[in-house]
Amino acid sequence: MSWAGRTAVEIAVAVRAGEATAEQVVADHLEAIAARDDGIGAFRTVLAESAMADAKALGHRPDLPLAGVPVAVKDNVAVAGRTVTNGTRAASAEPSPHDHPVVARLRAAGAIVIGQTNCPELCLYAIGDTRNPWDPARTAGGSSGGSAAAVAAGMVPLALGNDGLGSLRIPGAACGVIALKPGHGLMEPPPHDWFAMSENGPLTTTVNDTVLALTVMTGTPILPEAEDLRIAVAANPLPPGFSVDAEFQEAARAAGATLREAGHTVVDHGRRFPMSLGWSTIAAWYSCAATDAHDLDERALEPRTRSMARVGRFLQRTRRDGSRRRDQWRAYGADQWFGDIDVLITPTLAHLPPAPERRSAYADIRFAPLTGAWNMAGWPAMTIPFGRHSSGLPIGVQLIAPPDGEGMLLSLAGFLERSRPWQRSAFTP
Repeated sequence: MSWAGRTAVEIAVAVRAGEATAEQVVADHLEAIAARDDGIGAFRTVLAESAMADAKALGHRPDLPLAGVPVAVKDNVAVAGRTVTNGTRAASAEPSPHDHPVVARLRAAGAIVIGQTNCPELCLYAIGDTRNPWDPARTAGGSSGGSAAAVAAGMVPLALGNDGLGSLRIPGAACGVIALKPGHGLMEPPPHDWFAMSENGPLTTTVNDTVLALTVMTGTPILPEAEDLRIAVAANPLPPGFSVDAEFQEAARAAGATLREAGHTVVDHGRRFPMSLGWSTIAAWYSCAATDAHDLDERALEPRTRSMARVGRFLQRTRRDGSRRRDQWRAYGADQWFGDIDVLITPTLAHLPPAPERRSAYADIRFAPLTGAWNMAGWPAMTIPFGRHSSGLPIGVQLIAPPDGEGMLLSLAGFLERSRPWQRSAFTP
């Protein structure tokens, strides 16, 4: 029996009980990577030698919550002794001297770092080069697409990614896995924190794995709890002129109906995002490109990144970089728009993942305009698989809560998972 495809909770229980060794678990996952990743491209670097050494050194430790669990780390987060490229050839070749604090916590909990996952240049794009395990003709999404694809393909049970304008939730929805962006300040962000909009977070295939991973990554117990909530469904909160796939809208409504059966009050949220928020989000995105490209050799950057950075520098010089609107939305705008509800449900994506070759700023915006508002606000948000599209791809629904609402989101996600279980991997029946 291979341990590849098992959950993080199952693996850790077995390793703690002595029913499996960390070496056996890591070997099974390395075999799965070798068999599956050529057609997907989830990993930039597979750390086979160091992962096996770490697994051997782990031994039998019944006190470790993630004992022997293979973990993939997005290639913009420091792993000691390894280079971090942030998806660009312009990055320094110097290895990182230390683990990022979140990676250090994962290791201290017994997790084994098995590889670094691919991301688009400077993590700027929702359409990355990594292929979708459910349909390799389509993108896995971005920018944490490598991490999402690695989990969806059963190559690891848990991956670390981050989310600046949807970069966990977008590939999570595209690949049919769970991805949670914590609220601002719950854990240390990635080095490029995108003006405090970007947060590290886990990608998994079960809510229990997400609860365990988030507890380890934050160093704080995260307890799922939700009673008598007022929940709103916004099947299409985009401004007029923007469309959302009809099947995605129906999945959001079905998720709301399911939570009504759990005793929650579920209402329709008829408001649409103000157009000014959309423009400000785009301006902030371009400004992030300018900031992250500032100290890099521009000649080594992709043409699209150079173009975005030039526009971003202009927006910064003219004070049109979206910062004023972001601060207003974070201070009071999101709360006013949310109204008297506890949790909002929307589709995670607006349209099916396109082919990687169709990438452009316009394609990114059309594909994934539903996530960035909650980075602008600094609020927690997550995506879970909920149903299957007629194309055969999984559908993701997004759950959003005000600050400190991670427990509510996890509780609701757990009920939805029990009510409509999903296929956890593209490589299992």
